[in-house]
Amino acid sequence: MTTSSDPSAPLTSRAHGSPLRGRGWLNTGGAELDLETLRGKIVLLDFWTFCCVNCLHVLDELRPLEEKWADELVVIGVHSPKFEFEKDPEALQANIERYEVSHPVIDDPELETWSAYGARAWPTLMVLDTHGRIAGNLSGEGHAANLDRLVAELVAEGEADGSLRRGPAPTVLAERTEQTLRFPSKLAVLPDGRLVVSDAGQHRLVVFQADGATVDAIIGTGERGHADGDEDTARFAEPNGVLALPAEVAQEVGYDLLVADTAGHRLRGVKIGQDRLLRSRTTTEVTTLAGTGEQWMQGEPLPRGEGDARSYSLSTPWDLTWSHSLNRAVIAMAGIHQLWTYDPATGALLVLAGTTQEGLVDGPAVTSWWAQPSGLDEMPDGRIVIADSESSAVRLLDPQTMQVSTLVGKGLFDFGHVDGPLDRARLQHPLGVTALPDGRIAIADTYNGAIRLLDEETGEVVTVATDLKEPSDAIVGPPVDGIGQLIVVESGAHRITWVPVAKAAERVIDEGAQRSERPATEVGPGPLTVRVLFTPPPGHKLDDSLGPSTQVTIATTPTSMLTGGGGVDTALERTVTLDPAYAEGVLHVSARAASCDADPAVEFPACHMHQQDWGVPIRVVEGGPDHLDLSLLA
Repeated sequence: MTTSSDPSAPLTSRAHGSPLRGRGWLNTGGAELDLETLRGKIVLLDFWTFCCVNCLHVLDELRPLEEKWADELVVIGVHSPKFEFEKDPEALQANIERYEVSHPVIDDPELETWSAYGARAWPTLMVLDTHGRIAGNLSGEGHAANLDRLVAELVAEGEADGSLRRGPAPTVLAERTEQTLRFPSKLAVLPDGRLVVSDAGQHRLVVFQADGATVDAIIGTGERGHADGDEDTARFAEPNGVLALPAEVAQEVGYDLLVADTAGHRLRGVKIGQDRLLRSRTTTEVTTLAGTGEQWMQGEPLPRGEGDARSYSLSTPWDLTWSHSLNRAVIAMAGIHQLWTYDPATGALLVLAGTTQEGLVDGPAVTSWWAQPSGLDEMPDGRIVIADSESSAVRLLDPQTMQVSTLVGKGLFDFGHVDGPLDRARLQHPLGVTALPDGRIAIADTYNGAIRLLDEETGEVVTVATDLKEPSDAIVGPPVDGIGQLIVVESGAHRITWVPVAKAAERVIDEGAQRSERPATEVGPGPLTVRVLFTPPPGHKLDDSLGPSTQVTIATTPTSMLTGGGGVDTALERTVTLDPAYAEGVLHVSARAASCDADPAVEFPACHMHQQDWGVPIRVVEGGPDHLDLSLLA
């Protein structure tokens, strides 16, 4: 299928959209939609998968557009899964509810619609005009302004030729009722034994007594948003990581908890109210410590330990732990594949590891690649253990040597449920890791619904619990009858669960290693020309006045597959050479392009950075194409 790269091209040059095929529809009340019944509407296809943090960013970007163009635009989510777990229709329904998706979604487990539209990355956006023809093709995030302009143009076109049909989108949403926990995410224990759980699905924190059942306090209104204040007025947006500060630090800074306010792109501080003998309870106070509330985008400054932490943009902070070696909190900045630190005493933010490029690359922390780090803990020896969810990996950062290593995990598209030696073991999108007192690591193996134990000393992984619903975090609880316990957040079951860590519960499971079933792109064995397609939005131009406006980074997995043309360059087109010894691999392309106002009369032109990372599975075959086109904005 070919598409026009210019939305202003004549209508006759636009290709018709392919039929929408899949297993079924959600958020439609059981109705099946097709392009014919949607004729007269602007249709935006959002190719997403619920594991992908960049896809979650796009959901937030689309919400204002859906509200502004409620009568003209129909957004349709095309759920094209990466992991095996994401093919489960019940899991998809649950995660649509979790992330408050308010538009129709087609379940595309076999990637039929994905393949028909030639999608190569999550997220990909396709915009169809009122005649069902493709008027725009965008990859990545940060396109809200471009989409708004394009929709306005297509609405004007539809009005001019009489094809526009106004009216509400065909969406039917299930009614939601408040419950004690709804898709909880992380938990922490306070010095007095109370448990704090991030109630991400209801945008609040819930404080339980030590039994984990008796609610002691609820912090936050339960409405998505941002507001500081007491427990009845504070607002969060999908909070995840919660960290109880060391007692001496809490006393110094005047609050007890750090909270990763994930969808709010902020770090919050919480002083939790306490009962006092013969006196009224102290007041809970929530404050903002870091983050502007805007999502960090390429081209913005990264923190280097200076300036006001509230002046920096964050990107989906997901978890927190305290490093006694660094004497500061470590933040899993999932949205840009980095680790940051925060010093509560000075308010300093600092990048600790990662380049913002997505992948699995060990070595010096400053050049390491990560893939949506989502779980953190400190080992007894001071190392930081990380659940690197998109690479289904458990990794280590040594703050003394600033070196990164991987214990389990092979890359972005390798996963499974395999116990045994570390080099064979496989996980599936883990979101939590817990350092046990004996030096082992408990893994919340989220998409396998399991708790796994990793033993560095023996070099083995075993399973101690299965049939859990999306376990996302765990802490060590008090023993029961001499048997160690983990207190586990069972996110998909909306509860916390006690899991015994007993020798008798250990099992070795081997369900086989798996790879994402995304169709491989065939390429020829000779030189391969990689072209990133980018057309500046209307009224914009590429601007090199402050340096190169484009940057493209190319690499492969395995790294030795690429023998020439890799690395960083400013050209949007480049020829690379692949080692003929490899029949398949993954081509990693990261592209950035800055466009600015083209009007010379504008004294201070507004600029915008467009960015996307592609991980394209490739297969080398005789007679295959000698070029690969990737659409950044076309």
